[in-house]
Amino acid sequence: MKPNLSSLILAGLLLMLIIVFVGALATTLLFQFTNISERQMPIFTYTVNAISLIVGGFIAGRKAGERGWFYGGLTGIFYGIILLLIAFLAFDLSFSLKSLASLVSCFAISAIGGIFGVNAAR
Repeated sequence: MKPNLSSLILAGLLLMLIIVFVGALATTLLFQFTNISERQMPIFTYTVNAISLIVGGFIAGRKAGERGWFYGGLTGIFYGIILLLIAFLAFDLSFSLKSLASLVSCFAISAIGGIFGVNAAR
């Protein structure tokens, strides 16, 4: 029996959020207990988000068993929308070209994870 779309996306999103939470905690501890400059924080933030997107897309693609780029990418889009909603509600940022580029990046990175996930399912 093939899983439905919502369970695929929810599984990927849940894992993405867990990875981001653990990554943020690890990054915080790293900055607290080492001499790493806070100017390097964007590198760590983008790396943690990219890893979460790849893994979330991988899980969605593996569970789907087909069209991994689509299911992984769709999971990435939902993740990007969550990030944009947080940015809008918490920091009063408006939608811009940078926001659109962020959504496209979320789709692309997660779609790559979905492609790998489908191939790992076989």
